[in-house]
Amino acid sequence: MSNLTELVSPAALPPVPLSPGRRAWQRFRRNRLGFFSLLIFSVMVVGSLFAEVLSNDKPLVVHYQGQWYFPLVQDYPESTFGGDFPTPADYLDPFIRDRITGGDNWAIYPPNPYGPKTLNYFADLPNPARPTAANVFGTDDRGRDLLAQLIYGFRVSVLFGLALTAIGVLLGVITGAIQGFFGGKTDLAFQRFIEIWGSMPELYLLIIFSAVFAPSVALLLVLLSLFGWMGLSDYVRAEFLRNRQMDYVRAARALGVSNLRIMGRHILPNSMTPVVTFLPFRMSAAILALTSLDFLGLGVPPGTPSLGELLSQGKANIDAWWISLSTFAVLVLTLLLLTFMGDALRDALDPRKDPS
Repeated sequence: MSNLTELVSPAALPPVPLSPGRRAWQRFRRNRLGFFSLLIFSVMVVGSLFAEVLSNDKPLVVHYQGQWYFPLVQDYPESTFGGDFPTPADYLDPFIRDRITGGDNWAIYPPNPYGPKTLNYFADLPNPARPTAANVFGTDDRGRDLLAQLIYGFRVSVLFGLALTAIGVLLGVITGAIQGFFGGKTDLAFQRFIEIWGSMPELYLLIIFSAVFAPSVALLLVLLSLFGWMGLSDYVRAEFLRNRQMDYVRAARALGVSNLRIMGRHILPNSMTPVVTFLPFRMSAAILALTSLDFLGLGVPPGTPSLGELLSQGKANIDAWWISLSTFAVLVLTLLLLTFMGDALRDALDPRKDPS
């Protein structure tokens, strides 16, 4: 009986094999640089999504004369807090601040009490002002708080990069899958079209469209998406050309499975390695593209927080070293984190580097 117990003991059973996804995740976590880069980047992105809570010129909550007010949600006139005018209250005005914080009244301000368009009219130094206790990163040449500009500009860059990457991946996967699966004349026609389309001067088209249409993030996203899918399409095409000759694809054809189901259910999951690996690098390229266009004045509309516009200000104001230094630090940190994540993803999807 004891021998039988030893035979069926859990310690004697072979370990349960991990799924490919679990193995890839273990390989990714083993790359400490890539894993911690993912954590830091996630914290930065989530924090930027709550930029209004972190950096805003309006209090989060105001308790005034027994009433509750939420300036982030609703605008209140100055007369609500004892002022003389029916215009929206300026919560950085010393008079309004004293009214809502004196006696039994109190207000909770964000950690950085400036918004992306807030001008510090009460600054002691001329603009651009060096870092002070009031503006820890200084101000730009218009008197706007630089820390608020960086927080909101980082959010614009990341969201734009995510949107451009998603659109480029979708178009690249669709076109690459069609070329690689059908081959022949279909592949030849797509290749000739890509050669012609890729030879078009992208920068000139951006200059022309920016002169004809009003600048907007949507227009910029559409124009860059027209050219951002071609690089990934080649990798997906190569994967489909290789995988369509596999035995499981031939078996599916013999069973009468439709082409669309074979492409989406059988070949695509086995062709996603280059897609996933290049995602961080494509996002880095999208952020750099937006920053470069904003630096040249061809990007987002004027007044929109932008890292490229801050770099342009730094070039125009060489003595204001804090503008270039802080913007350059945020941009380099973002690109480094994405690069480390891309390297970790590449190693994680390599089955030869299984965790011990």
